[in-house]
Formats: sequence, structure tokens, C-alpha cells
Amino acid sequence: MSRTSPADGIRFAFGTLTALPVRVTRWDREAARAGMQCAPLAGLVVGLCAAGLGGALTLLGAGPLLAAVATAAVPAALTRGLHLDGLADTADGLGSAKPADEALRIMKQSDIGPFGVITLLFVLLAQVAVFFELYERSWAEGAVAAVVSAAAARLALTLAARTGVPPARPGGLGAAVAGVVPRGRALLVAAVVTGAAAGAGALLGPYGMARTAACVVLAVGAAELLLRHCVRRFGGVTGDVFGGLAETAATTALVVLALG
Repeated sequence: MSRTSPADGIRFAFGTLTALPVRVTRWDREAARAGMQCAPLAGLVVGLCAAGLGGALTLLGAGPLLAAVATAAVPAALTRGLHLDGLADTADGLGSAKPADEALRIMKQSDIGPFGVITLLFVLLAQVAVFFELYERSWAEGAVAAVVSAAAARLALTLAARTGVPPARPGGLGAAVAGVVPRGRALLVAAVVTGAAAGAGALLGPYGMARTAACVVLAVGAAELLLRHCVRRFGGVTGDVFGGLAETAATTALVVLALG
């Protein structure tokens, strides 16, 4: 098999983690490894699109609430709601208190149960509330939050795809990407994203660097807690779990940015 090129990894990241019209040219472990290392890059593009729409509405005279709703809606639209669906399914599986095989079966069903509905409601309310508060302060704070939270969400996926994290079942996206990223590479990507977030935070004043760096660290920390719980509960990760991790990290990052 030919060596994986950087373009293969980028296509894999955008083709699997976004709804942007990118064709995945290779679907194997090597491409998955490169793609999951590029996951924060896909988050960066999603975040820039969200910030762009929020900024455009603000320039056109829209209030902070409409800008907040639009900014929160863009990541959902650019993933076809897959991460939100994964969050809901993960909540249903965890909330069912069933053995692992039955919980996984519940997660595969097409409907959403009460745990999923409640989780989606509060997560989306939290995201809109934070963007509203930040846009009231300034457009720049809302824009930085959109970009940093989206990148942190995909960084959580890079870390969850590290070596040693098993898949919960043999098929699906979870099995395709589980354990593909060497731990050292995952930590390197985390360091790069955290540094870039700190750089973006410098635009917000003297405390901006510390706050944006902290939001990334705490975001992936919250996702790590959920990941470990899911591995204990389900025996590994699934595509739904990856979606739940992304939304958990994004929401945590936003809440941290709203504080202080």
C-alpha cells in the first residue's frame, strides 16, 4: 500500500468529521491515523465558519441572541448533527443502566430516549447562553470562543483515538479510528492546539491567553472523564461516544470562557 500523504489525512478528517464536500480517498488505519491527528484542523474551519456567520449577523444589526443561536447552529449543520446525535445516544446508553451489550443496542436505535433529549436540551441551552453573554461583551469574544471551542472539540477526538483505547464493537467509525494515534503524537497535537488557543486569546487582553489555554485543557479533561467512563461502561468507544466527547469538550470550553 502506498504511503499516506498529508492530503489523505486532511481528506479523512474533513470527510468524516464534517459535512463539507470532501471525498475520502483512503479508508484504512494509516489514513485514519493521519486524519485523527488533523481533527483539530477540521474544528478550526468549522469554528471560523461559525464565527463568520455570527460576525456577519452582528454587522447587519442583529442582536447578540440571534448571533449566538446562529453561531451554535453552524457546527451542528456542518456535521449534519452527528455529534449531537452521538451525544444523545451516549446519554441514552449510559442512562439505561443496562449491561454493555444492551446499552450498545440502545445506542444503535434510531430514536432518542429521554436521557438523550434532556442532555441535548441543556447542552444547546448552555452553548447559546455562553455565546449570548460573549457577544454582549464584544464580537471578538464570541468569535474566539467559536473557533477555540470547535478546535478543542476535535482535539478531544484526537486524544480519544490514541493507542490503548479499544473499540466497543468491531464495526463502525469507532472501530475504524480507535487506537490509531500514538500517545506521543496525540500529546503533541494537544500542545499545539493549546498554544494556538493561547495565541488567539491574546487578542482579548492580558488574561485572554491564560483563559483560552485553560479552556482547552479543561475541555479535554472533561472529555477524558467521559471517555474513561464509557470505556468502563461499554468496553470501548463507538462513533456515538466520539460525538459525545466532541460536544462535551465544546460545551466545557465555552463555559470556561464565560467565567472570570
